[in-house]
Amino acid sequence: MTISYFQTAQTLITGRDSISKIGEEAKKLGSKKAMIITDKVIQQTGLLSRVISPLEEIDLAVDIMDEVMPEPPFENLEQMMIQLEGKEYDLLIGVGGGSVLDATKVLSIMLTNQENVRDLVGIEKVQNAGIPTILVPTTAGTGSEVTYNAIFTDVRDKVKKGIVSPYLLPKVAIVDPALTLTVPPSVTAATGMDALVHAVESYTAIRAGELTDGIALQAIKLISRSLHKAVYNGKDVKAREDMAMGSLLAGISLGNAGVGAVHALSYPLGGKFKVPHGVANSLLLPFVMKYNVVADLEKFAEVAKALGENIEGLSLREAANCTVYALTQLAQDIGIPSSLKDVGVTAEDIPNLAEEASKIDRLLNNNPRWLTVKEIEKIYEEAYRANTK
Repeated sequence: MTISYFQTAQTLITGRDSISKIGEEAKKLGSKKAMIITDKVIQQTGLLSRVISPLEEIDLAVDIMDEVMPEPPFENLEQMMIQLEGKEYDLLIGVGGGSVLDATKVLSIMLTNQENVRDLVGIEKVQNAGIPTILVPTTAGTGSEVTYNAIFTDVRDKVKKGIVSPYLLPKVAIVDPALTLTVPPSVTAATGMDALVHAVESYTAIRAGELTDGIALQAIKLISRSLHKAVYNGKDVKAREDMAMGSLLAGISLGNAGVGAVHALSYPLGGKFKVPHGVANSLLLPFVMKYNVVADLEKFAEVAKALGENIEGLSLREAANCTVYALTQLAQDIGIPSSLKDVGVTAEDIPNLAEEASKIDRLLNNNPRWLTVKEIEKIYEEAYRANTK
């Protein structure tokens, strides 16, 4: 066995109505003054009352900032930071999807580090721990509540960039599937497929190992059996529970084994064309997997099995290829765009996209099959030529 590390949130609380425990956890952290970080969509849903009520029971002073933008640019973080400085908050509570959770994690370290946020981009550039955070996802998708990554849009360079540091891990993550019951079908589809991408990529990643493999496979099983139901019958509580747990497990696996080329190729799409992260990942997943499958037939056969495909009697190669078919069909079933044309990409854009993606060594070096710029171009071209809906 090679040396490996395993990291996640300090405390994980899961289950329906687990949000009721947030007051107890804030009290354990000794908090006197907390800021809830969220966005205007969550503010309008009324979900925050379920977060605030247990906090009021312990007489915690709570403010709300609902200014996180979708796929937040660095400028959004800098604007929010102005409102936090000098206010002596000792706890940040992130309530929302991946953008909100990522913003909360990075705002916590911006409060204790002098560097400009752009100077923190990369791996372990953060010098000091941030103030404590409690993260509460309201979608089943990113797994950001248990990862030490945070992704933002660099408007200047038109690409997504990541901050990676163990200091981004929260003190507490509360995953309550009841908070996801009102998520609309399109968001359920995109975030659910994003979670599936995390599970599949981390299971087949170079850094995958025995600790993460079982977690990733269970995530694939939970998501594949429940995503259709969650999209088309959002009130199906069991499906929502499966998706919440599947997303959490995928996040834990992602946070330790990492991801690969799907994410690398999706970042330029998000940066230049403002394609939501989950949609970009989901669109590219079948095409990258088709390229990757020959690198580890045994693992991809296991993925097909976890996806519910009947591989009995098939050769190893045939079983592995079932993964590509299953992922393509699932994405189509739930309305994910099937071609780069659907998100505004032209043939002339592909060389530049490939050049940008080829620079993301942190992810490409973890992909099970090596890619050059030419191979990346070919994947983009195949995704471009795919039939549109």
